[in-house]
Amino acid sequence: MTPSRGVFVGLATLDVIHRIAAPPAVNQKITSSAQFVAAGGPAANAAVTFAALGGRAVLVTALGDEPVADLVRADLARHGVEVHDAAAGTVRPVPVSAVSVVETTGDRSVVSLDAVASEATPPADLDGVLAGADVVLVDGHHPRIARAAAESASRNGVRVVVDAGRWKPVMADLVPWASDMVCSADFRTPGADDSDSTASSLIGDGVPTVVTTHGGDPIRWRVGTESGSVDVPAVTAVDTLGAGDVFHGAYAWFSTDGESNLTDRLACSARVAALRCSMVGPRSWIEHVPSLDFRKR
Repeated sequence: MTPSRGVFVGLATLDVIHRIAAPPAVNQKITSSAQFVAAGGPAANAAVTFAALGGRAVLVTALGDEPVADLVRADLARHGVEVHDAAAGTVRPVPVSAVSVVETTGDRSVVSLDAVASEATPPADLDGVLAGADVVLVDGHHPRIARAAAESASRNGVRVVVDAGRWKPVMADLVPWASDMVCSADFRTPGADDSDSTASSLIGDGVPTVVTTHGGDPIRWRVGTESGSVDVPAVTAVDTLGAGDVFHGAYAWFSTDGESNLTDRLACSARVAALRCSMVGPRSWIEHVPSLDFRKR
């Protein structure tokens, strides 16, 4: 059977990650206990997850020809992600994320340039890249590319998953094309006071499925007038960096299984994200994916 094909549209960064005992005080220098360097960003991490689960993952992003971009491309290639670079042939700053992960809690802090103000335009072959996709995920970074990809995929009947980590102006343009909005608990539509009113707003705007993650608390879902929740596995979190991105990539993967229902997809995706949180480092969890038995829900 041909593996499912997922196209992921959005941000790719270079993450420089340090594990620390505690955040430094003002003007203090500290020594980390471990260091990792890997490609990061919501769309890139989701694509890595999709590939780790057995899918054919394609990332549409904007990197350009800086030496830092080569490091990002190399890590993504090593993890089975095909990259289409809308900025090929140009020299532009590649976002570098400075990441700290606290050893005792797994909590992470991230400082990054991001790409929400990017003016990168869609690659000329975008429709060809999207052709044959079973699912398309957009994270709202590189807004022009996100809009074009979401509209093209939706018009061709492809599921469009929107990674809604935080409100960005482009989200207003993505909502009409979204099949699934997968939101963090902090995501707010304009005028919404909480995650429940945000979900109601999105459903009212015509989004068929709205999912809201709450860290270690149950995942909530809305489909039309129906709603419910799915528990997440209890694990000792040692590294939460990219856990949401992993959840989104897993959700995209499980959404390509025509026999699964929404609660199954959420439960399986939560198990993958929990595995990520239980492992130190951005990629160490991948080798343990075969140990997950998704029949146990």
